[in-house]
Amino acid sequence: MELGLVTLLRAAWVAAILPVVIALIPSSKISFFLQFVLGFAKRGKIMQSSSNKFSVPQKLFIHFYILASVWTTLLLVATWIYAYSTMPKISEPLLFSSIASHLTGGSRIFSLHSSHTSKEHRSRIAVSIFLLLLMEAQVLRRLFESIYVFKYSPSARMHILGYLTGLFFYTAAPISLCCNHAAEVYKFWLSLIQEFIVKGKDRMLATEVDWWRFLNPLIQLRWYSWIGAAIFFWGWIHQQRCHTILGSLRENREDNDEYVVPHGDWFQYVSSPHYLAEIVVYSGFVVVSGCSDLTIWLLWGFTVANLVLAAAETHRWYLHKFDNYPRNRFAIFPFVY
Repeated sequence: MELGLVTLLRAAWVAAILPVVIALIPSSKISFFLQFVLGFAKRGKIMQSSSNKFSVPQKLFIHFYILASVWTTLLLVATWIYAYSTMPKISEPLLFSSIASHLTGGSRIFSLHSSHTSKEHRSRIAVSIFLLLLMEAQVLRRLFESIYVFKYSPSARMHILGYLTGLFFYTAAPISLCCNHAAEVYKFWLSLIQEFIVKGKDRMLATEVDWWRFLNPLIQLRWYSWIGAAIFFWGWIHQQRCHTILGSLRENREDNDEYVVPHGDWFQYVSSPHYLAEIVVYSGFVVVSGCSDLTIWLLWGFTVANLVLAAAETHRWYLHKFDNYPRNRFAIFPFVY
């Protein structure tokens, strides 16, 4: 199941990335393909009213974050309880010794000859838990913004295929962060449910929670995971700021379709800084994983390709809409594109 799930996820990400990458090729010979892809990807202000036939209200974005919040929470709880239940019991002195070892540089990272497979395995599960924790922070904030920050125009819509793509993304992204251990977690919970059915609640062994052991996966993390978390929160904070700016542009304007030029934070450099921040967030995931997980790289690749395409079209719309639009702004990458 494990290899099958990983292979399926990677194939799905590749299939999703290829059309967008082809559409981004700057060639007049395939410009028709770019327009074809954009026809499905456009939403909000850059979507023409004539394209509303197969569309849904853009405010349905909230569905993505409800789905992602529930799904990520389920995966996080299942994986963390699995890690807790299968981890050997440790004493507090041993735990503090482990913390001191990490802080003083005496980490096991460089002691490959003395490391055990079980320790490496637990370390990888710890990374999956940490990735899911970060994803939880991301999707819960996006859910909050969808309810309290964004004020979508009544006429703002998105193509139905774009809506389905969003549902796919927020289903596949969380499982991609922990797919290498999904099979063992699934088997653990299946056996637990079977035991509960056979023995019943009254005959199940009651266990007292050891909070030190419960938090041990975070102690297992290596230095690069914390660097990745710093990158994640750098993008997380700036995306929150940019979304607040965009949301403030429509305060008390729910019935008004007029748009204004946003200013502040990364808007000084690019037209779609919230997309740039999203790329930074997913770059943090790659670094947390140690830059060695192909599935997470493909997740990152889809995020970059999709947001670059959307940012380029948004930038063209701004330039066409506003005669006084700042000409020193780039589409998404400062001083590059």
